[in-house]
Amino acid sequence: MIFLFETIKLGLTNLHLHLLRSFLTALGIILGVAAVIAMVSLGEGSKRQALLQIEQLGAKNIILRSQRPAESQSNQKKNSNNWISRYGLRRDDLDVIQSNFPDADAIVPLKEVGSKMSRAELSRTSQAYGTTPDFCTVAKLRIARGRYLTEADMDAQSMVCVIGSEVARQLFKFDDPLGDTLRIDSKAFTVIGVLSPIGLAGGAGSALVGRDLNLDVHVPISTARSVMGDMVFRGSGGSFSNSQVEVSEIYVASPDRERVLPDSKRLKRIIDSRHAEAVDVSMIVPYELLENAKKSQLTWNLVLGFIAGISLLVGGIGIMNIMLATVTERTREIGIRRALGATRKAILYQFLVETSVLSTGGGLMGVALGIGSSWFIQWIAPRLPQMPVVGQYFSQSVALPTYVTLGSVILAFSVAVAVGLIFGIYPARRAAAQDPIVALRHD
Repeated sequence: MIFLFETIKLGLTNLHLHLLRSFLTALGIILGVAAVIAMVSLGEGSKRQALLQIEQLGAKNIILRSQRPAESQSNQKKNSNNWISRYGLRRDDLDVIQSNFPDADAIVPLKEVGSKMSRAELSRTSQAYGTTPDFCTVAKLRIARGRYLTEADMDAQSMVCVIGSEVARQLFKFDDPLGDTLRIDSKAFTVIGVLSPIGLAGGAGSALVGRDLNLDVHVPISTARSVMGDMVFRGSGGSFSNSQVEVSEIYVASPDRERVLPDSKRLKRIIDSRHAEAVDVSMIVPYELLENAKKSQLTWNLVLGFIAGISLLVGGIGIMNIMLATVTERTREIGIRRALGATRKAILYQFLVETSVLSTGGGLMGVALGIGSSWFIQWIAPRLPQMPVVGQYFSQSVALPTYVTLGSVILAFSVAVAVGLIFGIYPARRAAAQDPIVALRHD
């Protein structure tokens, strides 16, 4: 025990005598560990953000959506510069799906009913959908104020609506929207609820859904059918078009995640058989996208880790080079210690202690630098657009989320210590192999 303590003390003393050189020797390990932690945290942060956005669509949901087919396939009637287009999901499709999936948690239809929202002199283009009370649960929506649609609203075909956070912000800037009137196209609806902001605008989830969910307005689907009808009017530049779509979207919530992929295949067969003549229905399976995102991100993390690991390898080579130079520099010291009775084992341990301290100390400093860098990246990214000169090159929505995992810290630190020891063994063995007589005669 005393021998080990003295060996460690001697190794630390030699490193302290050349403090700057010791730091520069460990710098490769420090930067390598920091690079591994920072790069893996960037990949993990991006993965978690993407997975969160996809999960907000509902990991157990299967989404069917009506889509306008190519002109040659769609059932269109042309009158001068006006178009009527019939396509997409029908109410009998909904009936067939309901009969084939009796054990589904929920089967929720959405019906597009208008695109022009107005209040007093304010107006904007948005999207309104007729739906059922189950949609709030299936789509993981949260109510910020008021309430959502109820079965009573459905039965009474009430002229009420629940608005998205952006609709509330743009059309009710300084007023309380609850109880106020919102016009959807030419029909007046009473606002009964406001949805909480959904963090999908401009993100992966929004791209999947195809719209900003914060601009949605929901009305009872019974009201949508009886009051608004199936025709959706759109006008632009002197021409207009009418789209006749009975059901815009259908959300099918499977009982559990294991059923999602088999259920999606059954749904696809049903839709393919009922819409064989035109490709007018698309399918989104968030769970499938979730699994693909996890696999892709794992590959990305491995690539980032490998690239950053090269820095650790370079750091280990740096330690070996410096220790080899140190062995040559301290040849006479080694000769004196051997002449005074030090064994080869003692010389070997002394140099291994020095390389261990360099790699362990460098690893610890690298961990601190890597965690600090990850935090700084996440902090500075949203502030880049406001910075002078460089701000013009960044989008206002720029974000670089990071997430430091315990696994990446342990892995980077362990590899750093291992690399230091492995690359320190050869210089240590070379020092221990010195002939004491030759070493004493060395200049």
